[in-house]
Amino acid sequence: MTSMPVPTVSLDRVPDPLPEDLSVLDVREPTEWAHAHIAGALHIPIGELVARVSEVPAGRTLVVCRIGGRSAQAVAWLSQHGHDVVNLDGGMLDWEAAGRPMLSETGQPPQVV
Repeated sequence: MTSMPVPTVSLDRVPDPLPEDLSVLDVREPTEWAHAHIAGALHIPIGELVARVSEVPAGRTLVVCRIGGRSAQAVAWLSQHGHDVVNLDGGMLDWEAAGRPMLSETGQPPQVV
């Protein structure tokens, strides 16, 4: 049995600002989220995704992690369960490198850790 390829997009194909009909799901750990995240993103650590899948928005969703590995796993699973999701290749590191806006909850400037 062959697995289906994970729908993936590179940052240069993601509009800036993000379209209003595109949700963002961040599957990184709480410490990573606190240091830097995309405004308006939903935070569900990958280890909680199965239990919290009902919180994943309907409609198009961009899934992010630090580099793209965990988000690819999340996209594979969510796709199998009928969600319209795409993985951000390069993740938050590419987002940060491109100078895209981020928020921090640490009292320091946003920095992907």
